[in-house]
Amino acid sequence: MEGIASPDNRLIALLVAATLTLSLLGYLWRAYLRRRARAALNASITGAGLDSLQDMLVPDGMGGTLHVDFLLLTSQGVLVVDLRDVAGNLFGGDQMTDWTVMAGARRATFPNPQGALYDRVAAVKLVAGELPVEGRVLFTQRGRFPKGLPRWTLMVESLREEFPIADAQTFDALMNRYREGWLGIRAAVTPSPLKKYPSFLTEVFFE
Repeated sequence: MEGIASPDNRLIALLVAATLTLSLLGYLWRAYLRRRARAALNASITGAGLDSLQDMLVPDGMGGTLHVDFLLLTSQGVLVVDLRDVAGNLFGGDQMTDWTVMAGARRATFPNPQGALYDRVAAVKLVAGELPVEGRVLFTQRGRFPKGLPRWTLMVESLREEFPIADAQTFDALMNRYREGWLGIRAAVTPSPLKKYPSFLTEVFFE
């Protein structure tokens, strides 16, 4: 009869609906896993500090601002972190304009991040008072430097080795020592609308 779907049409409609549902569930699951990976990465970074700030704008001393991924108050002072999630073998040097990433037969380049890091460190020093300030370009485990790390670069898994966490006995002493400078930084920075990885890791060089 007219207006009544045949059994074949109903079966096709059910199959289409099931396929769309499975696709949606797969997308949501992948998004969940990416968000969880991002949260774990954030925790591994911020856990290296006595206190931390993420995605902040720092005055550059010339009327502008610079985005900073992480500011960590460590046992050695303030650490400015420029986070990079680059998959593949990485090749870079202090005097190189561009660094290279290779994954299999694929090759891409990206600007040497050291210059931008120097600018960020200089900006933080302007508002840190007497508090020591250092900077590192921090790479995730998806990349590696087979010929050695360039200056001021560090892998995430080595962060706590280079900047060890203060034990309970020295924590209060460090906080008292660094409080004034850290409060000066917190008062000077503002939340940044620029988030390098808004909900999960997205720095991709190969399609």
